[in-house]
Amino acid sequence: MDAEAVVWDFDGVLNRNIRNGRLLWQDDFEADTGCSAECFQRLVFGPGFDAVMTGKVDLRSRVAAWARAVRYEPGADALIAYWFARDALPDDRVLALLQRSKAAGIRAVIGTNNEPLRTSYIERDMGYGRHVERIYSSGRLGVAKPDPAFFEHIADDLGLAADRLVLIDDSARNVAAALALGWQAFHFAEAAHDALEAFLFPR
Repeated sequence: MDAEAVVWDFDGVLNRNIRNGRLLWQDDFEADTGCSAECFQRLVFGPGFDAVMTGKVDLRSRVAAWARAVRYEPGADALIAYWFARDALPDDRVLALLQRSKAAGIRAVIGTNNEPLRTSYIERDMGYGRHVERIYSSGRLGVAKPDPAFFEHIADDLGLAADRLVLIDDSARNVAAALALGWQAFHFAEAAHDALEAFLFPR
């Protein structure tokens, strides 16, 4: 791979929290909270969530509205803490590839669609701020993948031409958007660890 920096997606790549399009953290939601997972999905992630994802609306207010609607007594902060902890499923093999690429002199950053609260959780509580140069998130940039502005901001901030950057992402739409801008990219499908290693370190 001939590049100067890799932009690693988080959910679905560094964090293996998605299987067949399903968010694994919600599997025990109803048993743990006594509330409907479908209702939470609809009220929190339904129409208008794009504004949360890009940092224009606070996640707490969205979850608090759900908590009031279903009379969830522990409240929004308790639910968010539960969610973030259950959603933390690091893929150690992918992280090892990130560290190996850094050792080879390739810069590493994260580029993720996450709102500010979870971005900070990823950075500090999960410790990924130690592994990468910077975390670029939709909540901090005010724009989300696959919008070209997301990728252009990263390229400008790193001071690199598009063809010197690589995106590793589990979303085909995001990969296509990066390729259209002249980036290199790898679509990380499930269980694609061997293919990713071969892509990063061709023989």
